[in-house]
Amino acid sequence: MDLTGPIHDILVVFLGLALILGGLGVVLLTNPIYSAFSLGLVLVCISLFYILLNSYFVAAAQLLIYVGAINVLIIFAVMFMKGLEYFNDFPLWTVGDGVTSLVCTSILFSLITTIPDTSWYGIIWTTKPNHIIEQDLISNVQQIGIHLSTDFFLPFELISIILLVALIGAITMARQ
Repeated sequence: MDLTGPIHDILVVFLGLALILGGLGVVLLTNPIYSAFSLGLVLVCISLFYILLNSYFVAAAQLLIYVGAINVLIIFAVMFMKGLEYFNDFPLWTVGDGVTSLVCTSILFSLITTIPDTSWYGIIWTTKPNHIIEQDLISNVQQIGIHLSTDFFLPFELISIILLVALIGAITMARQ
C-alpha cells in the first residue's frame, strides 16, 4: 500500500498500539474467551502490517489460516472448557512458568542485543506499481511454494507439529 509518510506512520503507530494491547490481553486476561479474542486482534493487526508492507499474499494467508481457522478453533476449544472449575485446580506459579520466564527473558535480551547490530541498509523495499505487483504475484506465489518445500521444509513441518500438539492439548483440556 503506497501511502504518504505521515499517514503511514500514524497507521504503524496505531497498529503497533493495538498489537501491544492485544498481546497484553492474551497474557493478562483471566477469561480464556477474552484471551482468545485478543489473540484474534493480534493476528489481524499482524496481517494489516503485512498489507502496509505491500505483502498482500502473506496478509491474505495470515487472515485465512490464522484468524479464519486456527483462532476459531482455539475459541471453540476454549468454549468447551468448564469455566471456573478449570482455574481452581492450578497453582499460581509452577516450575514450567519459571523455565518459560527464563527462556522468554533470554530471547528478549538476545533480540535487544542483536537488533541494533543488524545492518538494515541491504533491505530492498517494494516500490513497484500495483499492476506490476499483480503480474509478479503468480511467480511470487510459486517462489513461496518452492521455498516452503525446499529451503524452509523443516521449520514448516515443525510449525505443523506444534499446531497439532496445540490442537491435541485443546481437545484434551476440553474433554476433561
